[in-house]
Amino acid sequence: MDLKPGRPLDLRECVQLLDEARVRTLFLIGPLPEADLAVQHSSLMSPIVWDLGHIAHFEEVWLLEKTGTGPDGSEGLRGIYNPFDNPRASRDRLELPSVAEALEYMGRVRREVLARKDRLGPRDDDPLLKDGFVFRLVLQHEYQHDETILQTLQLKKGEPYPAPRALALPEPDAGWADRIGSMVRFPGGMVEIGSDDRSTVYDNERPRHSTEVEPFSIDAAPVTNGQYLEFMDAGGYSNPKLWSAEGWKWLQKSDVESPGYWRRRDGRWEVRSFDRWEDVDPIRPVCHVTYHEAEAFARFAGKRLPTEVEWEAAATWDPEQGEKRAYPWGEEPPDPTRANVDMMAFGTAPVGSFPGNVSPVGCYGMIGDVWEWTASDFQGYPGFESFPYPEYSQVFFGTEYKVLRGGSWASRPGAVRGTFRNWDFPVRRQIFSGFRCALGGGA
Repeated sequence: MDLKPGRPLDLRECVQLLDEARVRTLFLIGPLPEADLAVQHSSLMSPIVWDLGHIAHFEEVWLLEKTGTGPDGSEGLRGIYNPFDNPRASRDRLELPSVAEALEYMGRVRREVLARKDRLGPRDDDPLLKDGFVFRLVLQHEYQHDETILQTLQLKKGEPYPAPRALALPEPDAGWADRIGSMVRFPGGMVEIGSDDRSTVYDNERPRHSTEVEPFSIDAAPVTNGQYLEFMDAGGYSNPKLWSAEGWKWLQKSDVESPGYWRRRDGRWEVRSFDRWEDVDPIRPVCHVTYHEAEAFARFAGKRLPTEVEWEAAATWDPEQGEKRAYPWGEEPPDPTRANVDMMAFGTAPVGSFPGNVSPVGCYGMIGDVWEWTASDFQGYPGFESFPYPEYSQVFFGTEYKVLRGGSWASRPGAVRGTFRNWDFPVRRQIFSGFRCALGGGA
């Protein structure tokens, strides 16, 4: 179904999308016994049963309470499912429901939504209901928790998660192997950043605004495992000159020598994706690296990380036409034929596997595969207005978080676009994170 931002959704489509999202959530947890859903596999992540209950609670708040079709919505997110009152590291100490109770809650909320669906139809006089915004809010929330659940399952204790792989990746275009490590030039000038859409995009993506960008160069493809191995072989993890003070402090405390989920065996590097160990593929994007690791590699390469404005300009701006695209390839939303998204491959793809996933200036893979770290702190755009609640974006503005762009192989298509802004602490690498480098410009 077409989830392009700006396209209004009718009520029938909204219900279909809710059903499809729930099917995917249940599909992901289907192979797991109750014990694996109830335990906290890492202090970085929630017990999966908490995610399930939180998905249902968010739907209840926004489709029933806040729209006035259910109980009064003045309280908002509350109780054990309020993420601000209950940080991830402490969620295993909450009185969590059983898996059966969480699933019953999900089903009960959905039945109540469907029973009142005629009161939830798009209305121009209500910004929550206009063009189906509140449905897309709830949908994107579940999509994002699906990706969060996959991060948890990669961290899973005990037996690895038996990933139900259902998508064979295409063979890569051989021409892209020669372009790994090369850079393309963005000519600079006035570009338009962000969006004014109110049917889909989050408040932190608004408003659309013009800004001057200095000419810069940016990697034609995300940094690959092969490139990263060169950094490792050159002693990148033992050279403090390549690391910021904060990065070096993190490195000494963490005592790592490779990206997450790598191991050295019989003289070669292997990487684990859920239940599968494979030799490190030199032409796949490096994944599970922190901002600090990305920054150190960039210094090693004599480059830097791009700002998020540079990233979005390189991904979506057509300098020849002076026009902005919704996605690197054009206006059609992503799907697994255009980019490595929607999680069913359960891993990254070799560079060149999706030759149509190229931006106007020639950058490959800026949607899908790995979230790409940028040098930018997470801040509001000029003229930012919080909607529909400040706890989504505004409370995170500041210098603690770095912005990531582009989505990953685990991102649902409806939750990724050229303007989407993700953010996380620079020490995090349980996320499906990689990067590309830049050079020159005004950064």
